[in-house]
Amino acid sequence: MMAMKKTVLTIMTCLLGLLSQAQTGSFAVDITSPQYFSVKVPDGNYKVTVTIGSKKRKAETVVRAESRRLMLERVVTKRREQVDCSFVVNKRSPRYTVVNDKGEHQETVRLKDREKGYLNWDDSLTIEINGAAPAVSRITIEPDTTATTIFLCGNSTVVDQNSEPWASWGQMIPRWFDTSVAISNHAESGLTARTFLAGNRLEKILTMMRPGDYVVCEFGHNDEKEKRPGDGAWYHYVYNLKIFIDKVRQAGGHIIFCTPTQRRFWQDDNRHIKDTHGDFPAAMWSVAKREQVPVIDLNEMTRTFFETLGFEDSKKALVHYPAHTYPDQDKALADNTHFNPYGAYEVAKMVVMGMKQLGLPLVASLRSDWQDFNPSTPDDPNAFVWYDAKVMDVKKPDGN
Repeated sequence: MMAMKKTVLTIMTCLLGLLSQAQTGSFAVDITSPQYFSVKVPDGNYKVTVTIGSKKRKAETVVRAESRRLMLERVVTKRREQVDCSFVVNKRSPRYTVVNDKGEHQETVRLKDREKGYLNWDDSLTIEINGAAPAVSRITIEPDTTATTIFLCGNSTVVDQNSEPWASWGQMIPRWFDTSVAISNHAESGLTARTFLAGNRLEKILTMMRPGDYVVCEFGHNDEKEKRPGDGAWYHYVYNLKIFIDKVRQAGGHIIFCTPTQRRFWQDDNRHIKDTHGDFPAAMWSVAKREQVPVIDLNEMTRTFFETLGFEDSKKALVHYPAHTYPDQDKALADNTHFNPYGAYEVAKMVVMGMKQLGLPLVASLRSDWQDFNPSTPDDPNAFVWYDAKVMDVKKPDGN
């Protein structure tokens, strides 16, 4: 199995100034073990610069933000070496302001109970310092008004999973973009295109979006289980996808579709993946063709990925762990839908490759260490290293 490093983190909260004020600035710190650093700021994008390294020892530092969004994968510094590394973090709360013919009033995203304690939805911007031998001496946080924002819409295969050992591609993709791009992930486990809209999540996005920003949608896993009159791939599903298209374009944004990732369900030969999404991928392609929406075909790429790894090794991309791997885990975990950090990392690469294949301008903002990815030659799961965050929960996320 891949290396999963267990660490214990503490909360390090900055209390400078009044809590009602934006606490941006440059903060001297002395972080030599896994910790969180948090400041209270309004909604928006923030450029974060982390000074990494130690005068006394070699260091290996990983930086994540909010609910385990991977920002810096592994920064290795020699003794006495220090480097400044920058990235952009999108911070949001559930609140937003609506202005219409009745005036200005406050609305809120309808969060699930499980989301209400997540770092993604609080009033602070949180940076997680982790790694084999972390060393950080300064954290600088400043508002950013120039980065292009990619807003993510979807379900449990997209969301910033709050707890180990679950993960999704939306929280891994920030690692590949430089400071000209921010990722704002509004997905949540168990959602469909309809419940995403009903929960005011797209409305929240529209209040934060600027002309030229992007909205990426992946739905299907849960939509296929809706059984109300009119439900199904060819009516309510495509109807709701059309709402995303129209509202995003009306606000001056660019919309991209992702077909749903495959489940690890095998045909009888244990060599080929069995389709479980019915007509939903075809329905997404149909509305995309009609409305000229670019499509990233995660359905096919994840099929190739699973079949390349094979029946046994494909378990290493999902939440398959023997009993007692994690605290309070009395039974083995064997989830064939939800990715672990390795699987999520690989799917994030597929999304980036989809952007490259579509020729999107966004790919000009990829970091210099990006290397093109092919799901038929995935990274070795046994070589993948992930340092666990403090928050762990073996309860399966909503949806399947």
